[in-house]
Amino acid sequence: MPPQVPLSRNDPRLKVVRTRESTATSAVRRVADPHERPPIVIRRARPADVDALTALVYELAEYEKARAECTVVPEQLHTALFGRDAAAFAHVAEDAQGTVVGMALWFRNFSTWDGVHGIYLEDLYVRPEHRGHGHGRALLAALARECVDRGYSRLSWSVLDWNTPSIGFYRSLGAVPQDEWTTFRLSGQALAALGGDQATSSASGA
Repeated sequence: MPPQVPLSRNDPRLKVVRTRESTATSAVRRVADPHERPPIVIRRARPADVDALTALVYELAEYEKARAECTVVPEQLHTALFGRDAAAFAHVAEDAQGTVVGMALWFRNFSTWDGVHGIYLEDLYVRPEHRGHGHGRALLAALARECVDRGYSRLSWSVLDWNTPSIGFYRSLGAVPQDEWTTFRLSGQALAALGGDQATSSASGA
């Protein structure tokens, strides 16, 4: 066996070795980079997600300073989303471990002027520790894709006027506030009273 001759500093073979080592080291660093964004998974909600969705709804109510007004229970959400006559739908965002960290809960509306359906986004929420990584944008993008694929004309939602971070975010996506419109709501005793008027009229044949 011939004696082993050490490589000189200028030997081209040494440069190849160094290049390969450098490339391998860089690859390891890319995988281990703590600043690299984790993958975002957006999917349609499943029945097994109901408890997680309920928890997110209550977190959103807390954020919107309306926790006392939130009374939904998992069974109600399950019926609304997955029951026989389900009219509500949901997408969820998962982290790298498969944990649900965000949601978009929505239903279909209809535009008489356009003659086609649209999507109304009832709730959009991402847990605070997962914000800034693109989950909210990805959820909205998923609903926009639903609209495009189904031939719907619009994606609409409401936002509290004090929620300036969200308003700025929505504007950055190209969403336009409908400032000329005022939303009305009929609920509680007023709803029951007006419904009672209709029941009385129907009973009397008027």
